[in-house]
Amino acid sequence: MSERNEYGRRPGSKELGTRTRTQYEKPYGKKPYQGNKRSYENGEREYPKPVYGKPYEGDHRKKNAGGPKGDPAKKPYDRRDGDRKPYDRRREDAPKKPYAPAPVENERDEQPYLLIGRNAVREAIKSGRSIDRILVTAEHDGSLGEIVTLARERKLVVREVDRKKLDELCMPFGHGGKTANHQGVVAYAAGVTYCEVSDILAYAKSRGEAPFVIVLDGVEDPHNLGSIIRSADCAGAHGVIIGKRRSASVTAAAVKASAGATEYVKIARVVNISAALAQLKSEGVWVAGADMEGGDMRSQALKGPLALVIGNEGEGLSKLVRENCDFLVSIPMQGHIDSLNAGVAAAVLMFEKKRQDAE
Repeated sequence: MSERNEYGRRPGSKELGTRTRTQYEKPYGKKPYQGNKRSYENGEREYPKPVYGKPYEGDHRKKNAGGPKGDPAKKPYDRRDGDRKPYDRRREDAPKKPYAPAPVENERDEQPYLLIGRNAVREAIKSGRSIDRILVTAEHDGSLGEIVTLARERKLVVREVDRKKLDELCMPFGHGGKTANHQGVVAYAAGVTYCEVSDILAYAKSRGEAPFVIVLDGVEDPHNLGSIIRSADCAGAHGVIIGKRRSASVTAAAVKASAGATEYVKIARVVNISAALAQLKSEGVWVAGADMEGGDMRSQALKGPLALVIGNEGEGLSKLVRENCDFLVSIPMQGHIDSLNAGVAAAVLMFEKKRQDAE
Protein backbone atom coordinates (compact mmCIF):
# COMPACT_ATOMS: atom_id res chain seq x y z
CA MET A 1 0.00 0.00 0.00
CA SER A 2 1.47 3.29 -1.07
CA GLU A 3 1.93 6.08 1.42
CA ARG A 4 -0.70 8.79 1.53
CA ASN A 5 0.29 11.98 -0.19
CA GLU A 6 1.02 14.93 1.93
CA TYR A 7 -1.82 17.17 2.97
CA GLY A 8 -3.14 19.42 0.20
CA ARG A 9 -2.15 17.31 -2.81
CA ARG A 10 -4.43 14.73 -4.38
CA PRO A 11 -2.85 11.58 -5.83
CA GLY A 12 -2.28 11.79 -9.59
CA SER A 13 -2.80 15.54 -9.82
CA LYS A 14 -1.69 16.97 -13.13
CA GLU A 15 -0.26 20.29 -14.06
CA LEU A 16 -2.87 22.59 -15.57
CA GLY A 17 -0.82 25.37 -17.01
CA THR A 18 0.88 27.15 -14.23
CA ARG A 19 -1.54 25.80 -11.58
CA THR A 20 -2.20 22.30 -10.16
CA ARG A 21 -5.59 20.65 -9.73
CA THR A 22 -5.36 20.91 -5.97
CA GLN A 23 -5.76 24.65 -6.25
CA TYR A 24 -9.25 24.18 -7.72
CA GLU A 25 -10.46 21.42 -5.38
CA LYS A 26 -10.68 20.88 -1.63
CA PRO A 27 -7.52 19.66 0.11
CA TYR A 28 -7.10 15.89 0.23
CA GLY A 29 -5.94 13.89 3.24
CA LYS A 30 -6.08 14.37 6.97
CA LYS A 31 -4.88 17.59 8.41
CA PRO A 32 -2.19 17.04 11.06
CA TYR A 33 -3.29 17.61 14.66
CA GLN A 34 -2.09 20.98 15.90
CA GLY A 35 -3.61 21.03 19.35
CA ASN A 36 -5.94 23.80 20.50
CA LYS A 37 -4.72 26.18 17.82
CA ARG A 38 -5.63 27.42 14.36
CA SER A 39 -3.36 28.13 11.39
CA TYR A 40 -3.17 31.62 10.03
CA GLU A 41 -1.14 33.20 7.25
CA ASN A 42 1.04 35.04 9.74
CA GLY A 43 1.62 32.07 12.02
CA GLU A 44 -0.33 30.26 14.71
CA ARG A 45 -2.65 31.73 17.31
CA GLU A 46 -4.59 30.17 20.19
CA TYR A 47 -8.37 30.26 20.41
CA PRO A 48 -9.59 33.39 22.15
CA LYS A 49 -10.70 32.75 25.72
CA PRO A 50 -14.20 33.84 26.81
CA VAL A 51 -14.12 36.94 28.98
CA TYR A 52 -16.38 36.75 32.01
CA GLY A 53 -15.55 38.90 34.97
CA LYS A 54 -12.13 38.36 36.41
CA PRO A 55 -10.55 35.02 35.44
CA TYR A 56 -10.18 32.45 38.19
CA GLU A 57 -6.69 32.64 39.59
CA GLY A 58 -5.71 29.47 41.38
CA ASP A 59 -6.14 25.76 41.37
CA HIS A 60 -9.68 24.73 42.34
CA ARG A 61 -8.35 21.37 43.48
CA LYS A 62 -6.38 22.98 46.28
CA LYS A 63 -8.04 24.32 49.36
CA ASN A 64 -7.87 28.10 49.93
CA ALA A 65 -6.10 28.65 46.58
CA GLY A 66 -6.67 31.82 44.56
CA GLY A 67 -9.68 34.07 44.98
CA PRO A 68 -10.10 37.74 45.76
CA LYS A 69 -7.70 39.62 47.96
CA GLY A 70 -8.32 39.59 51.67
CA ASP A 71 -10.28 36.35 51.52
CA PRO A 72 -8.21 33.55 49.96
CA ALA A 73 -10.85 30.92 50.72
CA LYS A 74 -13.52 32.68 48.68
CA LYS A 75 -13.92 31.70 45.05
CA PRO A 76 -15.28 33.88 42.23
CA TYR A 77 -18.52 31.89 42.11
CA ASP A 78 -20.15 28.92 43.75
CA ARG A 79 -21.99 26.35 41.70
CA ARG A 80 -24.38 25.73 44.57
CA ASP A 81 -25.80 29.24 44.02
CA GLY A 82 -27.20 28.27 40.63
CA ASP A 83 -26.23 30.29 37.57
CA ARG A 84 -22.75 31.82 37.42
CA LYS A 85 -22.61 35.37 38.82
CA PRO A 86 -20.28 38.23 37.92
CA TYR A 87 -17.04 38.18 39.83
CA ASP A 88 -17.09 39.63 43.35
CA ARG A 89 -20.73 40.65 43.14
CA ARG A 90 -23.42 39.44 45.52
CA ARG A 91 -27.03 39.26 44.50
CA GLU A 92 -28.93 40.43 47.54
CA ASP A 93 -32.24 40.14 45.77
CA ALA A 94 -31.75 36.47 44.86
CA PRO A 95 -34.75 34.43 46.09
CA LYS A 96 -33.89 31.93 48.78
CA LYS A 97 -35.00 28.34 48.51
CA PRO A 98 -37.76 27.49 50.98
CA TYR A 99 -36.76 25.30 53.88
CA ALA A 100 -37.90 21.74 53.35
CA PRO A 101 -38.34 19.83 56.63
CA ALA A 102 -37.32 16.21 56.82
CA PRO A 103 -40.10 13.79 55.84
CA VAL A 104 -42.07 12.42 58.76
CA GLU A 105 -42.22 8.65 58.99
CA ASN A 106 -45.73 7.32 58.46
CA GLU A 107 -47.00 10.82 57.74
CA ARG A 108 -50.49 9.49 57.09
CA ASP A 109 -50.74 8.49 60.76
CA GLU A 110 -50.33 12.15 61.73
CA GLN A 111 -53.42 13.16 59.72
CA PRO A 112 -56.93 13.08 61.23
CA TYR A 113 -57.86 9.43 61.63
CA LEU A 114 -60.78 8.40 59.45
CA LEU A 115 -62.99 5.35 59.59
CA ILE A 116 -64.19 4.67 56.05
CA GLY A 117 -67.03 2.34 55.12
CA ARG A 118 -70.19 1.11 56.78
CA ASN A 119 -68.75 -1.96 58.50
CA ALA A 120 -65.83 -0.04 60.03
CA VAL A 121 -68.08 2.76 61.35
CA ARG A 122 -70.78 0.41 62.66
CA GLU A 123 -68.32 -1.77 64.58
CA ALA A 124 -66.62 1.32 66.03
CA ILE A 125 -69.97 2.57 67.35
CA LYS A 126 -70.86 -0.82 68.82
CA SER A 127 -67.50 -1.19 70.57
CA GLY A 128 -67.89 2.16 72.31
CA ARG A 129 -64.92 3.77 70.62
CA SER A 130 -64.44 7.51 70.98
CA ILE A 131 -65.81 9.19 67.82
CA ASP A 132 -65.72 12.94 67.23
CA ARG A 133 -68.28 13.15 64.42
CA ILE A 134 -69.80 11.12 61.62
CA LEU A 135 -70.31 12.38 58.07
CA VAL A 136 -73.03 10.71 56.00
CA THR A 137 -74.80 11.34 52.72
CA ALA A 138 -78.39 12.53 52.64
CA GLU A 139 -79.69 9.17 51.40
CA HIS A 140 -80.00 6.84 54.41
CA ASP A 141 -80.62 3.56 52.66
CA GLY A 142 -80.34 0.08 54.17
CA SER A 143 -77.50 -0.34 56.66
CA LEU A 144 -76.65 3.36 56.50
CA GLY A 145 -79.92 4.17 58.29
CA GLU A 146 -78.98 1.62 60.98
CA ILE A 147 -75.64 3.37 61.49
CA VAL A 148 -77.31 6.76 61.87
CA THR A 149 -79.76 5.34 64.42
CA LEU A 150 -76.96 3.75 66.48
CA ALA A 151 -74.97 6.99 66.39
CA ARG A 152 -77.89 9.08 67.61
CA GLU A 153 -78.62 6.60 70.41
CA ARG A 154 -75.03 7.15 71.61
CA LYS A 155 -75.55 10.91 71.18
CA LEU A 156 -72.80 11.23 68.58
CA VAL A 157 -72.55 14.15 66.18
CA VAL A 158 -73.98 13.20 62.77
CA ARG A 159 -73.72 15.59 59.82
CA GLU A 160 -75.14 15.21 56.35
CA VAL A 161 -72.73 16.26 53.59
CA ASP A 162 -72.48 16.01 49.84
CA ARG A 163 -70.97 12.84 48.36
CA LYS A 164 -68.22 14.93 46.71
CA LYS A 165 -67.04 15.98 50.18
CA LEU A 166 -66.60 12.34 51.16
CA ASP A 167 -64.79 11.64 47.89
CA GLU A 168 -62.25 14.39 48.67
CA LEU A 169 -61.67 13.07 52.19
CA CYS A 170 -61.14 9.49 50.98
CA MET A 171 -58.95 10.31 47.97
CA PRO A 172 -55.57 9.84 49.83
CA PHE A 173 -56.67 6.43 51.10
CA GLY A 174 -57.58 4.92 47.74
CA HIS A 175 -55.79 1.98 46.16
CA GLY A 176 -54.18 2.20 42.72
CA GLY A 177 -54.92 5.93 42.32
CA LYS A 178 -58.67 5.48 42.93
CA THR A 179 -60.84 7.00 45.64
CA ALA A 180 -61.57 4.69 48.56
CA ASN A 181 -65.15 3.37 48.55
CA HIS A 182 -66.62 5.16 51.55
CA GLN A 183 -70.14 3.72 50.99
CA GLY A 184 -71.66 7.02 52.04
CA VAL A 185 -70.24 7.29 55.58
CA VAL A 186 -67.00 8.51 57.17
CA ALA A 187 -66.23 8.92 60.87
CA TYR A 188 -63.56 10.99 62.61
CA ALA A 189 -62.17 8.89 65.45
CA ALA A 190 -59.11 8.57 67.63
CA GLY A 191 -56.28 6.50 66.14
CA VAL A 192 -55.94 2.85 66.98
CA THR A 193 -54.35 2.16 70.36
CA TYR A 194 -51.35 -0.14 70.05
CA CYS A 195 -50.54 -2.52 72.87
CA GLU A 196 -47.48 -4.47 74.00
CA VAL A 197 -46.59 -8.08 73.29
CA SER A 198 -47.08 -8.87 76.97
CA ASP A 199 -50.68 -7.57 76.72
CA ILE A 200 -51.44 -10.14 74.01
CA LEU A 201 -50.03 -12.96 76.13
CA ALA A 202 -51.95 -11.74 79.18
CA TYR A 203 -55.18 -11.66 77.15
CA ALA A 204 -54.69 -15.28 76.06
CA LYS A 205 -54.00 -16.28 79.66
CA SER A 206 -57.13 -14.52 80.91
CA ARG A 207 -59.21 -16.61 78.48
CA GLY A 208 -57.48 -19.80 79.57
CA GLU A 209 -56.25 -20.54 76.05
CA ALA A 210 -52.88 -21.28 74.51
CA PRO A 211 -51.45 -18.13 72.89
CA PHE A 212 -52.09 -17.81 69.17
CA VAL A 213 -50.28 -14.78 67.70
CA ILE A 214 -49.88 -13.54 64.12
CA VAL A 215 -46.55 -11.83 63.39
CA LEU A 216 -46.13 -9.75 60.20
CA ASP A 217 -42.60 -9.33 58.89
CA GLY A 218 -42.62 -6.46 56.38
CA VAL A 219 -46.22 -6.57 55.12
CA GLU A 220 -46.40 -3.17 53.40
CA ASP A 221 -49.84 -3.17 51.79
CA PRO A 222 -52.49 -1.74 54.17
CA HIS A 223 -55.17 -3.80 52.41
CA ASN A 224 -53.25 -7.01 53.14
CA LEU A 225 -52.79 -5.86 56.73
CA GLY A 226 -56.52 -5.25 57.13
CA SER A 227 -57.35 -8.60 55.53
CA ILE A 228 -54.99 -10.45 57.89
CA ILE A 229 -56.45 -8.69 60.95
CA ARG A 230 -59.93 -9.67 59.81
CA SER A 231 -58.89 -13.30 59.35
CA ALA A 232 -57.12 -13.26 62.73
CA ASP A 233 -60.33 -12.22 64.46
CA CYS A 234 -62.35 -14.91 62.66
CA ALA A 235 -59.74 -17.59 63.47
CA GLY A 236 -59.63 -16.69 67.15
CA ALA A 237 -56.09 -15.28 67.26
CA HIS A 238 -55.27 -13.33 70.40
CA GLY A 239 -53.29 -10.57 68.69
CA VAL A 240 -51.25 -9.33 65.74
CA ILE A 241 -47.67 -8.01 65.91
CA ILE A 242 -46.40 -5.58 63.27
CA GLY A 243 -43.11 -3.69 62.91
CA LYS A 244 -42.48 0.02 62.92
CA ARG A 245 -40.04 -0.22 59.98
CA ARG A 246 -40.83 -1.57 56.52
CA SER A 247 -44.39 -2.30 57.53
CA ALA A 248 -47.83 -0.84 56.96
CA SER A 249 -49.46 0.75 59.96
CA VAL A 250 -53.14 0.59 60.89
CA THR A 251 -54.43 3.42 58.71
CA ALA A 252 -57.95 4.14 57.51
CA ALA A 253 -57.40 1.88 54.49
CA ALA A 254 -56.38 -1.01 56.75
CA VAL A 255 -59.36 -0.45 59.05
CA LYS A 256 -61.76 -0.52 56.10
CA ALA A 257 -60.15 -3.69 54.70
CA SER A 258 -60.53 -5.33 58.12
CA ALA A 259 -64.30 -4.59 58.12
CA GLY A 260 -64.04 -3.29 61.67
CA ALA A 261 -61.96 -6.17 63.07
CA THR A 262 -59.36 -3.70 64.38
CA GLU A 263 -61.84 -2.88 67.15
CA TYR A 264 -61.54 -6.40 68.59
CA VAL A 265 -58.01 -7.61 67.79
CA LYS A 266 -55.08 -6.49 69.91
CA ILE A 267 -52.30 -5.03 67.77
CA ALA A 268 -48.73 -4.60 69.03
CA ARG A 269 -46.24 -2.41 67.16
CA VAL A 270 -42.61 -3.26 67.88
CA VAL A 271 -39.24 -1.94 66.78
CA ASN A 272 -37.60 -5.34 66.27
CA ILE A 273 -39.53 -8.38 65.05
CA SER A 274 -36.72 -10.77 66.03
CA ALA A 275 -36.77 -9.46 69.60
CA ALA A 276 -40.54 -9.97 69.73
CA LEU A 277 -40.09 -13.56 68.58
CA ALA A 278 -37.49 -14.11 71.30
CA GLN A 279 -39.98 -12.81 73.87
CA LEU A 280 -42.65 -15.20 72.61
CA LYS A 281 -40.22 -18.12 72.77
CA SER A 282 -39.38 -17.28 76.37
CA GLU A 283 -43.10 -17.70 77.17
CA GLY A 284 -43.19 -21.18 75.62
CA VAL A 285 -44.66 -20.18 72.25
CA TRP A 286 -43.49 -22.06 69.14
CA VAL A 287 -42.66 -19.91 66.11
CA ALA A 288 -43.66 -21.11 62.63
CA GLY A 289 -42.64 -19.14 59.55
CA ALA A 290 -44.66 -19.22 56.33
CA ASP A 291 -42.20 -20.06 53.55
CA MET A 292 -42.38 -21.92 50.23
CA GLU A 293 -39.40 -24.06 51.27
CA GLY A 294 -41.10 -25.24 54.47
CA GLY A 295 -42.83 -28.50 55.14
CA ASP A 296 -46.42 -29.26 54.19
CA MET A 297 -48.77 -27.58 56.68
CA ARG A 298 -50.78 -30.82 56.97
CA SER A 299 -47.75 -32.68 58.30
CA GLN A 300 -46.51 -29.93 60.64
CA ALA A 301 -47.57 -29.77 64.28
CA LEU A 302 -49.46 -26.48 64.67
CA LYS A 303 -51.29 -27.37 67.87
CA GLY A 304 -50.83 -25.54 71.13
CA PRO A 305 -49.14 -22.15 71.65
CA LEU A 306 -48.07 -20.84 68.26
CA ALA A 307 -46.82 -17.68 66.60
CA LEU A 308 -47.41 -17.66 62.84
CA VAL A 309 -44.99 -15.39 60.93
CA ILE A 310 -46.07 -13.98 57.53
CA GLY A 311 -43.41 -12.36 55.35
CA ASN A 312 -43.30 -9.54 52.83
CA GLU A 313 -45.54 -9.70 49.74
CA GLY A 314 -42.62 -9.97 47.34
CA GLU A 315 -39.53 -11.04 49.31
CA GLY A 316 -41.08 -13.26 51.96
CA LEU A 317 -39.39 -13.67 55.33
CA SER A 318 -36.22 -11.73 56.01
CA LYS A 319 -33.07 -13.73 56.64
CA LEU A 320 -32.82 -12.95 60.36
CA VAL A 321 -36.49 -13.67 61.04
CA ARG A 322 -36.30 -16.96 59.13
CA GLU A 323 -33.36 -18.02 61.29
CA ASN A 324 -35.32 -17.21 64.45
CA CYS A 325 -38.26 -19.42 63.45
CA ASP A 326 -38.47 -22.87 65.03
CA PHE A 327 -39.71 -24.41 61.77
CA LEU A 328 -41.09 -23.39 58.37
CA VAL A 329 -44.48 -24.30 56.98
CA SER A 330 -45.84 -24.10 53.43
CA ILE A 331 -49.17 -24.45 51.65
CA PRO A 332 -49.41 -27.26 49.04
CA MET A 333 -50.01 -25.83 45.54
CA GLN A 334 -51.40 -27.57 42.47
CA GLY A 335 -52.07 -24.85 39.88
CA HIS A 336 -49.82 -22.92 37.54
CA ILE A 337 -49.21 -20.12 40.08
CA ASP A 338 -46.79 -21.07 42.83
CA SER A 339 -47.71 -18.43 45.41
CA LEU A 340 -50.70 -16.84 47.14
CA ASN A 341 -51.50 -13.34 48.25
CA ALA A 342 -50.10 -12.62 51.72
CA GLY A 343 -53.56 -12.12 53.19
CA VAL A 344 -54.93 -15.32 51.63
CA ALA A 345 -51.91 -17.40 52.67
CA ALA A 346 -52.20 -16.14 56.24
CA ALA A 347 -55.89 -17.06 56.37
CA VAL A 348 -55.25 -20.59 55.06
CA LEU A 349 -52.56 -21.25 57.66
CA MET A 350 -54.66 -19.78 60.49
CA PHE A 351 -57.58 -22.09 59.83
CA GLU A 352 -55.29 -25.09 59.36
CA LYS A 353 -54.00 -24.40 62.87
CA LYS A 354 -57.59 -24.21 64.18
CA ARG A 355 -58.43 -27.48 62.39
CA GLN A 356 -55.54 -29.25 64.09
CA ASP A 357 -56.57 -27.81 67.47
CA ALA A 358 -60.05 -29.25 67.00
CA GLU A 359 -58.79 -32.79 66.38
